[in-house]
Amino acid sequence: MAYKISEKCIACGACAAECPVGCISQGDERFVIDPSACIGCGTCASVCPVEAPEEE
Repeated sequence: MAYKISEKCIACGACAAECPVGCISQGDERFVIDPSACIGCGTCASVCPVEAPEEE
């Protein structure tokens, strides 16, 4: 199941730096996850300081 980044995102970049498949990038207001590339590993959720990544 793919993850998405909620409005809780503070744009710190921790998730993008740790994503093993590189599917997280800086968006207009927050980081975004490409759902077609996300493997659902949960690494982003485990490193996020504000729990912004959530399962879709």
